[in-house]
Amino acid sequence: MDLDTVSTQSNAEPKHDNADRPAAHDRKRKRGDDQRGRAGGRGKKRDMGRKEWHADLLRRENVDKRQRNELEKQKRQEQQQNGAARPQDKHSVLPAGFAQEEIDAEDRRPKRKVAVLIGYSGTGYRGMQITPTERTIEGDLFTAFVKAGAISKANADDPKKSSLVRCARTDKGVHAAGNMISLKLIIEDPDVVEKINEHLSPQIRVWGIERTIGSFSCYMACDSRWYEYLIPTHALIPPHPSSFLATKIVELAKEMGDEEGLAKRQADMKGFWEEVEEKEVKPLLAELDEEVRALVLKALFPRYDDSNDYDSTGDDLFVRQLADMGDTGKASNGQGNQRGPKKGNKDGEEEEAAAEEPGAEAPAEAAAENTSAAAKLSPEQRETLLSTTRQLKKVYDSARRSYRISPERIELLQNALSAYIGTRNYHNYTIQKSFHDASAKRVIKSFVANKTPILIDGTEWLSLKVHGQSFMMHQIRKMVGMAALLVRSGADAPKRITESYGKERYSIPKVPGLGLLLERPVFDSYNSTQAQKFGKEKLDFGKYEDKIEEFKRESIYKRIYEEEASANTFHQFFNHIDNYQQPHFLYLTSKGHAATVAAGRSGGEKKEASETGAAPATADADEQTKKEDGTAVTAQA
Repeated sequence: MDLDTVSTQSNAEPKHDNADRPAAHDRKRKRGDDQRGRAGGRGKKRDMGRKEWHADLLRRENVDKRQRNELEKQKRQEQQQNGAARPQDKHSVLPAGFAQEEIDAEDRRPKRKVAVLIGYSGTGYRGMQITPTERTIEGDLFTAFVKAGAISKANADDPKKSSLVRCARTDKGVHAAGNMISLKLIIEDPDVVEKINEHLSPQIRVWGIERTIGSFSCYMACDSRWYEYLIPTHALIPPHPSSFLATKIVELAKEMGDEEGLAKRQADMKGFWEEVEEKEVKPLLAELDEEVRALVLKALFPRYDDSNDYDSTGDDLFVRQLADMGDTGKASNGQGNQRGPKKGNKDGEEEEAAAEEPGAEAPAEAAAENTSAAAKLSPEQRETLLSTTRQLKKVYDSARRSYRISPERIELLQNALSAYIGTRNYHNYTIQKSFHDASAKRVIKSFVANKTPILIDGTEWLSLKVHGQSFMMHQIRKMVGMAALLVRSGADAPKRITESYGKERYSIPKVPGLGLLLERPVFDSYNSTQAQKFGKEKLDFGKYEDKIEEFKRESIYKRIYEEEASANTFHQFFNHIDNYQQPHFLYLTSKGHAATVAAGRSGGEKKEASETGAAPATADADEQTKKEDGTAVTAQA
């Protein structure tokens, strides 16, 4: 081997072990690399460069829409062979398509983009949004549009042809005094509103129809929304001294040296329960045997654990059925007694189904035959137990309903509601949101409790109105739940609410959806710019104020009052919270969130108690809207 060969081989060999690595500036990961990393993970589409993105945009914008529409029309015509109507799901509640001969015979009339201002009582409906096989608000509206001639026969088979868009989606059983949909309608007939209302049930009213600009979408143009929540004032009565929560409130107040502060915050309620016990309860209990008295008290103040798990035999089953006696009822929202059967019970489905039937009260007499408690009681004792339990339930129910709230307590509630005003992090007031999620931040413009309660059939109610830019799922109901629970527990409400905006997880129960209604959406930006610029009418529910107020009184408020009177929904909700023997809600005490952690469970470690049974469940995705960040947000909150 000559010297030149050796020199060549020597030059070909690496001088260092890492000589084959790229230079430092070459090692930097380039955008779109197939390696793992940001936007480079498996299955993720790589980032496009500016030129590539622009070319893709042009390709999408240059779609021949006329050709696309012709192909779709041809496909529909193929479905309508021999003049037959469009095939339709036999269970669909939407209008069936018309025969081709009828479509061809109809005169073509111009359709205009409009905003339809509506109000409705959600009782009996499966929410706002169209579902082909369910009765919904939009479904009934669309059918009425077709029958009134506001939608042509050619477009009657599909709401998408009319570009239907909703401003706010409310869920099952939720009401709206003012809501809006935008779509294209035929509005040549000056009496079109009256004709549409003729084809609607009294639960749904069209207030008016306004012409808008062609690109208007009530979904995107809405600036903010007003909601109202009606709550009975007895929901702010402190927990009964015998309840689990009440004992913890006193115990932890002593531990934290806050006895004086607690007494001051509950000053207006001093002696309330003691008076009821002395005048009404003790005389009834004094007549009972010791065994019967113990079962009565256990039935009146049952303790619920994390799983709501009761023994399938013995005293607990008997007491559970006694506790349900007189409370079981079915509201149209499905908000009756929601306590489920024992886990693993193969008969659970039947038990739940029975509990949801109207008037399906727990048969305490039948249960008495199969429990160890009944074996110890004579027939006379058993009858005394049942009758006394009924009497005492009526006593407590009467005491709650006859309660009249003081101005001091309304002020405490208002102080709590005022703590929500501003831009806050509401990750604890919704589901599936973390503290670091930017979309958890929402703007609340005002939250006011009416200082003048409403008295209906012996029960006093408070109206709470919240004005916000947008709301997330369950947000309003959890905000009301947090404020009410803190006030009735005698906690420092503004301080606790402010703490809930932090990283710690709180299990915040959502109050029943029964009291929630959408007051109205707001379109100030559209009214001051687009409407003024193009000479269109402003979108304002104020011009229909008289009709809306009458509708609220007769079709919304009245239904809320009646459902609460028959189902006792609010009492069941707060009674369950008061007797829930887990530390989820100990942040309501003087020790705050530290009490929840010290007891061995943080609110976020398990599925929230409010989602598992501590609060009556409702089929709510309350109300969906969308803002500039593009995130779907709900309120029913």
